[in-house]
Amino acid sequence: MTAADVDAVLGIEQAVQGYPWSRGNFTDSLESGYLCFVDDVALVAGHREQGVEIRAYAILMTVVDEAELLTIGVASGRQRQGLGRLMLGNMLEAARDKGMRCVHLEVRASNEAAIALYRSAGFIKVGVRHDYYQNAEGCEDAMTMACNLTGDSNG
Repeated sequence: MTAADVDAVLGIEQAVQGYPWSRGNFTDSLESGYLCFVDDVALVAGHREQGVEIRAYAILMTVVDEAELLTIGVASGRQRQGLGRLMLGNMLEAARDKGMRCVHLEVRASNEAAIALYRSAGFIKVGVRHDYYQNAEGCEDAMTMACNLTGDSNG
C-alpha cells in the first residue's frame, strides 16, 4: 500500500465497515512503517491497461517479535472469492519473514465468518475485551485471538 492507494482503501473500508477507520488511521499506519498491503488487479479494456482495482487490504503492526493484525478488508463485490484468506496468509507470511513469533488480533464477537477464517488459519481464542467495539446498540465484545508462527507450543 502507498499513499496513492489510501482513497481506494478508504472507499472499501467505508463500504464494508459499520464503524470504519479514518483516512488518518491509514496514513498514520503508512507513516509509522507498519506493513501495509493491498491486493490489486490490472483493469484491461481490449489490450490496454486502464489502471488497477484495489480489491483488498491489510495492515500489520510489528513490535519486537510479535505482530498485531490491525485491519483487513475485502471490497464488497469481491468477497467470498478467497481474497480475505489470501490477504491473511500473506500477512502471516510477512510476519514470519520479519521474524515474528506470534500474530494477535481482535475481532467482533458477532463476526462469525471472520472468526471461522482466523481459526482456519491457526488462530485460537486467547481472551475477550468487553465493550471494545462500537455498534448500533452501544458496544460489543471483541474476541482476542493469536496465531503461533514458530511451530512450538511456547509461542
